[in-house]
Amino acid sequence: MNLRVAIVTVSDRSARGEREDRTGAELAQAVTDAGAAMVRRELVPDDPEALGALLAELCDAPEAPDLVLTAGGTGLGPRDRTPEATLAACEREVPGIAEAVRARSLRVTPHAMLSRAVAGVRGRTLVVNLPGSPGGARDGWTVVAAVAEHAADQLRGGDHPRPGAVGGPGGSE
Repeated sequence: MNLRVAIVTVSDRSARGEREDRTGAELAQAVTDAGAAMVRRELVPDDPEALGALLAELCDAPEAPDLVLTAGGTGLGPRDRTPEATLAACEREVPGIAEAVRARSLRVTPHAMLSRAVAGVRGRTLVVNLPGSPGGARDGWTVVAAVAEHAADQLRGGDHPRPGAVGGPGGSE
């Protein structure tokens, strides 16, 4: 998998050291098991300004990752502001990804419909909010992994002809 990934866990309790960041660890393992390169892993409290600044820093870096996965802060809790921070940092929204992650999660729990997760693009980086639970984040990654390389290629400006199409593999111009 030709993909550079950063993971940001958003959790007050984990940031204060009151709880281990199992979600970030499990998500990092799933990403590397898929063959993607982990380029950075962060743990931040539920602070939308700080998260927005971190997302901008990651996406605007000269060696920006292809994909930033956030985990946590997408529910209805009073400090859950990950979607707002993500939308503020991104230039364009990619609603299909968040819809697909929710649809997958609904197979496991009806609580998935309470997710306010979003996905968007800043520069050439795709940013995707995933659930804060280890299982939810892992399942969300499975959904995202199916399209992540293609999305990264598009964001890099790649051409995507269909097999057999004019100019594509097996086609002619």
